[in-house]
Amino acid sequence: MLQKLIRILTVTSIAAVPAMALAANPMVGGAAMYPDKNIVENAVNSKDHTTLVAAVKAAGLVETLSGKGPFTVFAPTNEAFAKLPKGTVETLVKPENKEKLTKILTCHVVAADVMSSALAKMIKDDGGTHDIKTVGGCILKAKAMGDKITITDEKGDVAKVTIADVKQSNGVIHVIDHVLLPK
Repeated sequence: MLQKLIRILTVTSIAAVPAMALAANPMVGGAAMYPDKNIVENAVNSKDHTTLVAAVKAAGLVETLSGKGPFTVFAPTNEAFAKLPKGTVETLVKPENKEKLTKILTCHVVAADVMSSALAKMIKDDGGTHDIKTVGGCILKAKAMGDKITITDEKGDVAKVTIADVKQSNGVIHVIDHVLLPK
């Protein structure tokens, strides 16, 4: 009888974990972000990431970012894309620019699951700046600015992490306010 009760309590406790994890995940773009869904499944629901989703589709990266991972994605908002020179996004999503678009998007992706607390520790351990190598071959520079993290791209432009630690089934998203560009 005691073993049966322990088994029931264990199963009940395990079943409660996703609900607790769900409650801790921040909303993004007015939408709930579910830790049991992958990066693409969650991103399509964010009204702040419609440009990013369209770019991911145009680059043919949906299958990759829906894959096992783990991935850390620095996800620029629509406002971040709007900061690019007029016509840039429209030009990048054309089929003839797929290679360039893919390079830019993969410079936002790291092949690891890196929560902000781990990144903050790496920044501290490295004396204030931590180099991040992306899937696209870019080297980003992470710094701590008070309790916020900033990411500097290869052109020297700085993005702030505005929403950190959005847990996904295949990694984590950190929302940023600037598009990261390669050299």
